[in-house]
Amino acid sequence: MAHLESILRVLVVGLILGAGLPALFAYGLVAYSAGAGGTDADGTTHAPNTALKYLGVALFTIVTAVILLALLWITRSTIEHHFGVDLFPFAK
Repeated sequence: MAHLESILRVLVVGLILGAGLPALFAYGLVAYSAGAGGTDADGTTHAPNTALKYLGVALFTIVTAVILLALLWITRSTIEHHFGVDLFPFAK
């Protein structure tokens, strides 16, 4: 039973990080580009929408923070060994 539970945990985390982060990044790109405004092919112009631009930047920030936390998580024992800093004291 412990093996099945471990497999399911890896599957869920893999789906969230493997498919969820790229999807979140794609939504950020769509929001940022929709908020940029611009000119259509027929010559009509659209004013920039700052709310959508900020939403896009917020989504980019979330994706960046998750990636940085994952890198710190992977290297936590090396950082603790060389610098004596325990970045995740709750993980023991």
